[in-house]
Amino acid sequence: MSLQADFEERRGEDGRELAFTGSLSIAQIGGLSRRLRDVGDDIAVLDISDIEHLDTVGAWLLVRTSRDSGAEIVGGDEDARDLIEEVRRADEPVELERAEPPPFRKMLEEVGEATIFGVTSVVGLVGFFGQTVLALGHLLAHPGRIRWNALIQRFDVVGVRALAIVGLMSFLIGIVIAQQGAVQLRAFGAEIFTINLVGRLTLRELGVLMTAIMVAGRSGSAFAAQIGTMKLTEEVDAMRTIGVSPMEALVLPRVIATIVMMPLLTVYASIVAIVGGGLLCWIGLDIPPATFISRLREVTPITDLYIALIKAPVFGAVVALSGCFQGLQVENDAEQVGLKTTAAVVQAIFVVIVMDAFFAVFFSALGWV
Repeated sequence: MSLQADFEERRGEDGRELAFTGSLSIAQIGGLSRRLRDVGDDIAVLDISDIEHLDTVGAWLLVRTSRDSGAEIVGGDEDARDLIEEVRRADEPVELERAEPPPFRKMLEEVGEATIFGVTSVVGLVGFFGQTVLALGHLLAHPGRIRWNALIQRFDVVGVRALAIVGLMSFLIGIVIAQQGAVQLRAFGAEIFTINLVGRLTLRELGVLMTAIMVAGRSGSAFAAQIGTMKLTEEVDAMRTIGVSPMEALVLPRVIATIVMMPLLTVYASIVAIVGGGLLCWIGLDIPPATFISRLREVTPITDLYIALIKAPVFGAVVALSGCFQGLQVENDAEQVGLKTTAAVVQAIFVVIVMDAFFAVFFSALGWV
C-alpha cells in the first residue's frame, strides 16, 4: 500500500463518508488539504481506520475538516484518537480574562509603587554617596591616580560650555522678577523696593536654584546617558576587568567638576540676573544704574552670598551623584538609557528642591534672614 495520503468518497447510511488511506503526515499530505476544501460541507463521517501514520499536521487537517463540515471522526487506534483530541482542544479559541482592578485600588497601587521606587532610589543614592566618599578618600591617599585630563574636560563641559544657557536664563529671570515685582509694588507707590526683590531673591534663592536645575537638565542627564551607554556596551565591566575603578574613572571626575563649578556658575548667574533686573528698572522704572547699585548694596546683606555659596556645592554634588547613580543602574536594555536619564533629572531636581527647603529653615533658625 502506498504511503501517500489519499481518501475516497463513499455513500454511507448517514450520508457521505470520506475514507482516508496512506500516511497523514506533513511529508505525505501533498495536495490533500486543497482537495478536502473542494469536497463540500455535507460530509457525515471521516473514517481513518486504514491510515498508516498520523502526525500533528494530519490531525489538524482532520479536525479542520470535521469542524467545517460537522463530520464525525471514526476509526483509528487509541494514539490517533488521543492526538486528534489534543489538537481539537488546542484549536479551540481561548478567551483571556482581563480583570481590571477598581479605579481606587489601581490608584493606590500606583501610588504605592511610586513611593517604593522613590524610597528605594533615595536609599540607593545615599549608598552611592558613601561609595563616592570612600573612592574619594582612596584617591586622595594616592594622588597619582587622579585623572587630570578627565577632570579638566569635565570642568569645560559642566562650567564653560554652560555659560551661554545659564547666562541667558538668568538674564531673563532677572527681567521677569523685576517686571512682576514692579507691577505689584506700583499699586502701593513702592517701586523702589523692586531693587530689594531683585537683589535678595536672585542672590539668595533663584540664582543657585535655577542654576542647579539647569545643570541637572544639561549635565546630570548627560552623565546618566554617557555612563548608561557605557554600561550597556559593557565598557564598565571591561574597566573592572582590567583593574580600573569606574568610581575613580567615571564618577569622581564628574562629581568633583560639578561641585567646583556650581559656586562659580551661581555667582555668574546671580550677577547676570541682577544686570537683567537693573536693566528693566532703568528702562521701566527710570531708576538709573548708579541708584540701582547703591540701593542694592544697602539692602542686600553679605549673608545672602554666603548662603548661595554654601548651597551651590551641595546642589552640585546632588546633581552629579544622581546622574552617575542612575547611569550605573542601566541594565541590558537600550530603553533603560532613556528611562534612567529621565529618572536622573527628576531625582536631582526633587532632591535639590528638598535640600533648598531644608536650607531655608536652617538658615532662618540661624537668623540669616
